[in-house]
Amino acid sequence: MVMPNPNAQTTAGAGGGATESRCPAVVPAPAAANPELSERPRRRTFTAQAKLRILQEADQATGAGDIGALLRREGLYSSHLTDWRRQRDAGILNGLAPARRGPKASEANPLAAELAKAQQENAKLRLRLERAEAIIDLQKKVSDLLGMKLPPTESDAGS
Repeated sequence: MVMPNPNAQTTAGAGGGATESRCPAVVPAPAAANPELSERPRRRTFTAQAKLRILQEADQATGAGDIGALLRREGLYSSHLTDWRRQRDAGILNGLAPARRGPKASEANPLAAELAKAQQENAKLRLRLERAEAIIDLQKKVSDLLGMKLPPTESDAGS
């Protein structure tokens, strides 16, 4: 058997008494965002000069742990150094500049404009052909109604 607790207090939200109204609890508005944080994280980019400076420091590091200290100080991974060295050794000057993200614009095919024009002309000619065939069918029906005999056409001979 469960004994009631005389020290327990009931609240309106818990359904304590019939005289108290059941209204939702008021939730305070969230605190304003920290002004020190940026609204959206941004990807870090390194200029070619910064990359070359870091590579030069890494090449000059001779002591044990010097490269690790450099990477920690700059907030980099060893793969950054590997990629940047490969780009530097290949002589790719643009490779050291930050690359644009997203799909790359493809070069326009010189035949693409010609193909588009031919397709447009083909569509126009198909429309004209359909209209001409509709007119010919209408002429055939009118001639049958009027009892006139038309000479056979190429399409009639093939059928």
